[in-house]
Amino acid sequence: MSGKIRVLMVDDEAQFRETTRKILNKKGFDTLLAADGREALAQLDANPDVVVLDIRMPGMDGHAVLQEIGRLQPEMPVIMLTGHGDLGSARQALAEGAFDYLSKPCDADVLAGKIREAFEHRKRPFPAEEKRVLGVMVPIQEYTVIDRNRTIGDAIAHLRDSFSQQAATSRILETGHRSILVKDAAAGIVGVLAIIDLLTLIMPRYLSAPKPSMADSIQYSPLFWQGMFTKAVKEMRTLIIEDVMAPVPLRIEATASLMEAAYLMHRHKARRLLVVLGGKTMGVIREQDLFFEMEKILRT
Repeated sequence: MSGKIRVLMVDDEAQFRETTRKILNKKGFDTLLAADGREALAQLDANPDVVVLDIRMPGMDGHAVLQEIGRLQPEMPVIMLTGHGDLGSARQALAEGAFDYLSKPCDADVLAGKIREAFEHRKRPFPAEEKRVLGVMVPIQEYTVIDRNRTIGDAIAHLRDSFSQQAATSRILETGHRSILVKDAAAGIVGVLAIIDLLTLIMPRYLSAPKPSMADSIQYSPLFWQGMFTKAVKEMRTLIIEDVMAPVPLRIEATASLMEAAYLMHRHKARRLLVVLGGKTMGVIREQDLFFEMEKILRT
C-alpha cells in the first residue's frame, strides 16, 4: 500500500477523466478511472477509499451507480459531480446516501479537500462537526516555496509556474496561490512574497514623498507614467528575496476553528495564515479557502 488516498473517478468524458487524474495525482492521490457505471462497479474490487461520481452519464446514471455502491459497499463515501441547474438531482443524491456533491466547473482545491474530508469521515463515521483549519488548508507540499537567497526574478518565474502548470477543462480548474513562501537552509519558513508585495516593490519612493499640491497635476499626467512600469520591473529583477520579503504570515494551529482563522484574517487584514501543528508547518489557509467553506455551508 502506498499510503495515498485512492480515488475512483467516474465520468463518461475521456478528457475530463485524464485531466482530473493528473490533477489529483499531483496533489498526492492515487486515482483510478471508470468511463461508465458498469466499469465503476467493477473497479470497487481495487478498493478505492472515495468515489467521485458524475450524475449525468449515458446508460447507468449516477443515481443508479450510487444505489449499487450503497448495496455492495455501504461504508463507501461518494462525492457526486453535478452540472449547474441540477440542484434537485444533487439533493436527491444526498438523500440516497451520497457523502456530498460539487457543482461543475469544480475548483481542484475544493475537490481535493472534499476527498480528504470524505476519507476522514470513512475512518470516523460519526455526525459531522464543523471543520478545523486542517480540513480546509492547502498542504505545504502543494504550495510554492523558494529559498531566501534567490532573486526576485526567480520568485516571479516560480509564481508564474504555479499558474501556468495548472490543468483545466471546462469542468475542473486550478488556480495559483498568488504568493510564494520563503525558506531558509533548514527548510524553515522565514517569510512570504505575494503579488501585492511585488507591486509595492516597483513603486518609486518619491511617489509617496511629501510634495507641493501643485505637483499633482504633473505627476498623474499620461506622460509622467510612460515607461515607468517596465523600468521598475527590470530594476527589481536582481534584488534578493530575503531583503524585500514580507514577514512570515501569522501562524494558526491546525486544530484551530475556522472562526479563529477568520478572526485573525479580519483583524490583521491578512489574506493567508501559516498552519502549524506541534511546531511543524503543515500548510497555508487562504481567504479563498474560507470563502469556499462559506459557500458549502449555505448550500447544505
